[in-house]
Amino acid sequence: MMKGPERYLGLARRAGKIIPGYRTCMGMLGRGKIFLLIVAEDVSENTRNKFESLCSRYHVPYRIYGTSEALSEAAGMSGIGVFGITDQNIADVMIKEIGNETIVSR
Repeated sequence: MMKGPERYLGLARRAGKIIPGYRTCMGMLGRGKIFLLIVAEDVSENTRNKFESLCSRYHVPYRIYGTSEALSEAAGMSGIGVFGITDQNIADVMIKEIGNETIVSR
């Protein structure tokens, strides 16, 4: 059985409330549609730094959590290391499940 955050990632996908992938998330961050950005622990430092900067600029909560493989599997996809959550309620629950110790910017 999947842990909390992964379970909610699958729920977000089934509800159509997820934006998968680096480029798509980069383009959507400034539009106010993403309520939480999840970046896998195993993405490059450059990718983490870019998203940290964007999330700080646009005041989007940001968490580093899990591996690309685990997150992709939970979302029913493959090879994805960055996910935007577009539902405030799901984002709030995931933030609570992941915890605040992984906050990079807010």
